[in-house]
Amino acid sequence: MYLADRTWPELGARLSEESVAVVPLGSTEQHGPHLPLATDHLIAEALASAAAEEADVIRTPTIQVGVSPHHRQFPGTMWVDPPEFREYVEAFTRNLAYHGIDRVVYVNAHGGNVQHLREVGRRLHRDGTTYALEWMWDESIPELVDELFEHNGPHAGPKETAMITHIAPELVREDQLENARDDGLVHLGDSDAFVHGARTFYDSVDNSANGAFGDPTDVTPEKAERLFEAATDQLVQLVEWLEARDREELLPKERVESSPY
Repeated sequence: MYLADRTWPELGARLSEESVAVVPLGSTEQHGPHLPLATDHLIAEALASAAAEEADVIRTPTIQVGVSPHHRQFPGTMWVDPPEFREYVEAFTRNLAYHGIDRVVYVNAHGGNVQHLREVGRRLHRDGTTYALEWMWDESIPELVDELFEHNGPHAGPKETAMITHIAPELVREDQLENARDDGLVHLGDSDAFVHGARTFYDSVDNSANGAFGDPTDVTPEKAERLFEAATDQLVQLVEWLEARDREELLPKERVESSPY
């Protein structure tokens, strides 16, 4: 159920009975010459919508701008700084807790958000407000991603191209797929991204002139559908696992008073 489509009387009883909400988060940032800036938040919203319908839980509005300063050199990229992002997501989640939601899954599709969502979850857990988990879609199906694509790429590569091919194929610039591959970076090992164990780059443009990584030409509608369905299934299973937990099980544990030995 999408929260924002309902009236408050329709939501009143439902929210008091509901325990889990899914919150889609992404970014508005460059995704090479072939994918829209909306890529990440479109993926998060589509997965959250599909899982919320199947698991019969609440889906909130999508948080569309994330922590993306490392893509700032590309026109149109938007970002918020980490402290402001964390404060906003925390306040957003406390709103849900006020209305009776005590478990939240952050359905995330942007790597730059990960550590900040985990920190917000830690804060909310520490004071017992709610139990919030960060879920990154491609981290839920790494074996399948590796099976489907020889050159994945961490950003604007085949896995994200496949997801947009499935969700909104009209937004994929198919005439730019080869340019994305040839003018981007297919093999991260071909760059000086890591030298003697040190990560040498701060911005995406340091490694890829057009912002794309991997080989997005290695995508078919069949692969795209398989990827989307597998990620959705993992999210549904996570929501069901969370629903089955007792609240006491999720609250912070008491201080250990004595050694068990």
